[in-house]
Amino acid sequence: MSGALQVTFMNQRSFGLAPPGAIGSAYQGGFYAGQIGVSSVPTHYLVVAPLSSGQSTRVWKLVATATPGANSDIDGPQNTTDITADGNSTIYPAAWFCKNLSIGGFTDWYMPAKNELEIFYYNLKPTSSANNTSSGINPNAVPARSSNYSSGNPSQTSATAFQSGGSQAFTVANYWSSTQTGDTTALQQYFGNGNQYDGYKGNSRRTRAVRRIPV
Repeated sequence: MSGALQVTFMNQRSFGLAPPGAIGSAYQGGFYAGQIGVSSVPTHYLVVAPLSSGQSTRVWKLVATATPGANSDIDGPQNTTDITADGNSTIYPAAWFCKNLSIGGFTDWYMPAKNELEIFYYNLKPTSSANNTSSGINPNAVPARSSNYSSGNPSQTSATAFQSGGSQAFTVANYWSSTQTGDTTALQQYFGNGNQYDGYKGNSRRTRAVRRIPV
């Protein structure tokens, strides 16, 4: 095995891993948030970073221009690579925050793509508030969802630490995804009711880092 490959395997620590436990349980540097996949076939486990070290409030981009790449709904690692490709951490505060993290010995954190962020809401919804019924379709969820939320589905997460007021709970606020939707906009999701919509890149929003592990 080459040195580069060995470093990659050591960093991901995926060889011989036991599968994660329940949604919200501690796992591989953070907390198990669910699976992503294609056509309902899982490809990766998602691990959301701890609240204290893996969440911040940042601007997506300080300059009102398009960013080459960063258009994937599912590939957060590639989006984050595209966003940070020019090496300018000042212009892209949110993505660089995620990229620069080292938590639990892991350095492969990234900014979640649209459909990854949606899985966080669906599985770790902090409140019992009614959902926005114009959002929720996610072909990369496992199982895939072809219809929007109902008022009561998803319900509040059963993971106590992720319920509002809990030690790991998502804030009832907008969170950035790494998915660019226009020259000056990117997709954000509101963790009060799940609404996904375009946001101006110059706005400060929450950012919560994630890492992924092959199934």
